[in-house]
Amino acid sequence: MADKLNTKSGLFLGIDDIAAALSISRESAKVTASRYVKKGKLYRLKKDFYITPSKINTLKEEELFRIANFLQIPSYISLLSALSFYNISTQQQRNFVESVSLKRKSYIEVKNFTFTYTLIKRSMYEGFESFGGRADFFIAKPDKALADIIYLSSMGRYNCDYEAVDFKKINKKNIAKYLLKSNDRAKLYWNRLCSSYKI
Repeated sequence: MADKLNTKSGLFLGIDDIAAALSISRESAKVTASRYVKKGKLYRLKKDFYITPSKINTLKEEELFRIANFLQIPSYISLLSALSFYNISTQQQRNFVESVSLKRKSYIEVKNFTFTYTLIKRSMYEGFESFGGRADFFIAKPDKALADIIYLSSMGRYNCDYEAVDFKKINKKNIAKYLLKSNDRAKLYWNRLCSSYKI
């Protein structure tokens, strides 16, 4: 029966998808999903949503980002995950996706993937866009991803290897614009970076 789930289109499965694929009731689908998770035939993403082993083993970066958006709403990909995606930083953490959100900080593990969500204040929840294609997801614009790093780093909530950042690919004025909504500590931190790295 589990093989029937691998033929379903879409990145992940809801309870209704499982019920339709296996021709069972919704309640039976919940019981079956729980049993399949224990047997490793499904991986739980969040309540009533799952992904098959065949899909999770072949995920592309863009699909991981879509899952990250889905696991916590609202959120957008940012920090080093975004800078690496844009080839602005060579500092990359394998199977590790970073997002910022308006909810509490959290870590979600699905198989060998870790999705992290860092709280950011509402006034700074901007500067992201929808990235289309096979997997639609929200991701910070390059300058905003770095602004998020600066804001969080200035408060001791994030660590970044700035030696790995290609500052030639960022817009200094845009960074300053985003940081206007942060705080004096973040602005001072950015000024020091500009001085240290001749930005």
